Amino acid sequence: MARLAGRRTLFAVPVLMVVTFGVFAIAAASPFDPVKAYAGTAALGADQETLDRLRDNLGVDQPFTARWWHWLTSALGGDLGHSSVLRQPVAQVIGERLVWSALLCTVAFVAAVLTGTLLGVLAARRPGSMLDRAVSSLAYTLEAAPVFWIALLAVWLFALQLDVLPAGGLTDTASEQVTAGQVASHLILPAGVLAVSQLPWFALYVRQGVGDALAEDPVRGARARGLSESTVLLGHALRSGLLPVLTLIGSRVPELITGALLVETVFSWPGIAAATVEAATAVDFPLLAALTTLAAAAVLVGNLLADLLYGLFDPRVKLSEM
Repeated sequence: MARLAGRRTLFAVPVLMVVTFGVFAIAAASPFDPVKAYAGTAALGADQETLDRLRDNLGVDQPFTARWWHWLTSALGGDLGHSSVLRQPVAQVIGERLVWSALLCTVAFVAAVLTGTLLGVLAARRPGSMLDRAVSSLAYTLEAAPVFWIALLAVWLFALQLDVLPAGGLTDTASEQVTAGQVASHLILPAGVLAVSQLPWFALYVRQGVGDALAEDPVRGARARGLSESTVLLGHALRSGLLPVLTLIGSRVPELITGALLVETVFSWPGIAAATVEAATAVDFPLLAALTTLAAAAVLVGNLLADLLYGLFDPRVKLSEM
């Protein structure tokens, strides 16, 4: 296991370098001017000399390869640069927002896995039944629905019509401090929406995996030995049917990050995804590169976690051969 983690870590180094290089190249090719984004409305009345001096101070007059190399060597020393749009060190921006994004994604992912597994098992128990058709139809409908549309619908229903949950933010408007109760109440809607956007994949994969496992000889043999239906379903079919779900843990990480990007924007959740939108629209090179590297690292860690879980739960897979 340690050898596999070490190999993947070494493999991640060039991948992250290419990712950051691509971020700087795409940002340099974009039509947006980072100097005008930094100056805002003040740039409208500024003369060319002032803009050139500001461009020199920000270092954006250099070739993007020079800016990328300077950022990369500084990042290796722990200096991720300074965000021009948020007026803060990039490390401070990430430190303040990472905990809220991690909380949102963790709660949503756990809720999606547990609820999707439960619905998938119930649907696979009696294929073709009304419950199976209802779960499958709901899963396909939710999968086709854009996450921002689900988020807006949730705000309209639970915040505006029923008035049972706050529409956004981290705390109440009049509150001067962050409390656990307020964070929990403000977390329900964004985490629920993000979980609903991920739930269909787990429900459909578990339904298919458990359904196939119920038709296999070991499970049929367990039934022939007189074991109870719950033991056959949970002790034999579910264990075999969950193996494909382990692959989803890694493959769903990019979708989870993309969904969090939209959910945090709709609900004004102060996380990393919201900062990514601000960095992209303002062409904030240091912040954009750091956040993209963080997202790429999360995807690589997710794939590594899926491989490790597969090796632990599937005896046919040997970690030493991966």
